[in-house]
Amino acid sequence: MNTSTLVFRQLFEKTSSTYTYIIGCAVTRKAAIIDPVLETAERDAKLIDQLGLELEFGLNTHVHADHITGTATLSKIFPSMRACLSDKSGAKADRLLANGEMLRIGKLEVQCRHTPGHTDGCCSYVLSSEGIVFTGDALLFRGCGRTDFQQGDAGRLYDSVWKEILSLPDHCTLFPAHDYNGHMSSTVREEKQFNPRLTLPKADFIEFMANLNLAYPKQIDRALPANLKNGEL
Repeated sequence: MNTSTLVFRQLFEKTSSTYTYIIGCAVTRKAAIIDPVLETAERDAKLIDQLGLELEFGLNTHVHADHITGTATLSKIFPSMRACLSDKSGAKADRLLANGEMLRIGKLEVQCRHTPGHTDGCCSYVLSSEGIVFTGDALLFRGCGRTDFQQGDAGRLYDSVWKEILSLPDHCTLFPAHDYNGHMSSTVREEKQFNPRLTLPKADFIEFMANLNLAYPKQIDRALPANLKNGEL
């Protein structure tokens, strides 16, 4: 991570175990926030001000089911901020991003890579110059997002993670949208070796994901309708 050009913060929201990230250009002070949460939006805004950053983009990795995004609240605090989502999300945003589309944040360039399977509109944000990838719910530390609701498709997730994330250089650091056991990051090399789900053959992965029997998401009935409208209540 090149600290001469990058401002970086990893923040946590405990109810949904969500990581929020702030990335900024140390030269121009332009910045973006990734996966903000409604309940911690004012905390994040205060930090952005303290760091002397100008917030240009609010990037969501997908239409979340476990929390309400903070982008609507942040856009009221930072009127020039533009909320972004994948153009396959079926949701409202200021800017809908195509697969491979680039965003310039000062001297930094972030690429949107579509990584569907958890939802249709999942994407990962790649900061190649720093060897950093924000993987959303597509790829978690030694795991992946569930595929049993909200357009989930295990085979599609398997293919997109291997094509768009695990094909990147081994040294790339992966920052997920969630972790439930205190892990903050991983690498492409680690996940290719040790991810117990995605190292399975594809057919076995699909069978494994079909038998997780996970609980219904606690906040989905509240979060999903709001997030289809960029977090507006």
